[in-house]
Amino acid sequence: MEQLADNRSPPAWEGRATGGGTAASSPCWSCRGPVGDADYAFCSTCGAVQPPLPITHFQRLGLASGFQIPRDQLDAAYFDQARRLHPDRFATRTPRERQFSQAQAVSLNEAYETLKDPLRCALYLLTLAGRSSIAQERTIRDPTLLMEAMEAREALEEATDLAAVEALAARQRADRDSCLASLQQLFDAGDLDGAEAVTLRLTYLAKLGEDIRLRRMRLAMSA
Repeated sequence: MEQLADNRSPPAWEGRATGGGTAASSPCWSCRGPVGDADYAFCSTCGAVQPPLPITHFQRLGLASGFQIPRDQLDAAYFDQARRLHPDRFATRTPRERQFSQAQAVSLNEAYETLKDPLRCALYLLTLAGRSSIAQERTIRDPTLLMEAMEAREALEEATDLAAVEALAARQRADRDSCLASLQQLFDAGDLDGAEAVTLRLTYLAKLGEDIRLRRMRLAMSA
């Protein structure tokens, strides 16, 4: 097989990773002072960089939880944090602080890479909401989606020229864009069942997109 209006309740995934809206921080490892709620990465007393806390990707970037955060907003949040946490800024610090800055940078990069990719972001939101099983799905259980996947694979195998491949690619992109628009509405409405179903289809479309790319390369090389 193939592979919020103000009066609405918070999203089902809000705070799931930390058990609440904010993360419980430990005292600073260096001076034992408090680590500020507004800046989990540094001690508010001595300024020492802290080990990364188990907070959500959204919290790490200082962003509200949601699907498809505007790219300029995401980039601005990431690059602001990246400048502050870049390991080169701590080259003359103690080995422990250099280690923590490196760990912070790794956690920040993981948050950014996840949230900028629509499929990874959708899977992450579902995981925060306790729907982690979809990330391990290796088969398509929906009969309609399975039939669509089989037909698409057959059409791709039968495509003997770049024009036919590009036609399939255009349809794949249109279907992907439709899924993204639907996911935005479903996540905003808190419809996790619907979001899970559309995310599964988006997973299939991502795989189809990769297959199309490889088919295009093979045809170009054989031309």
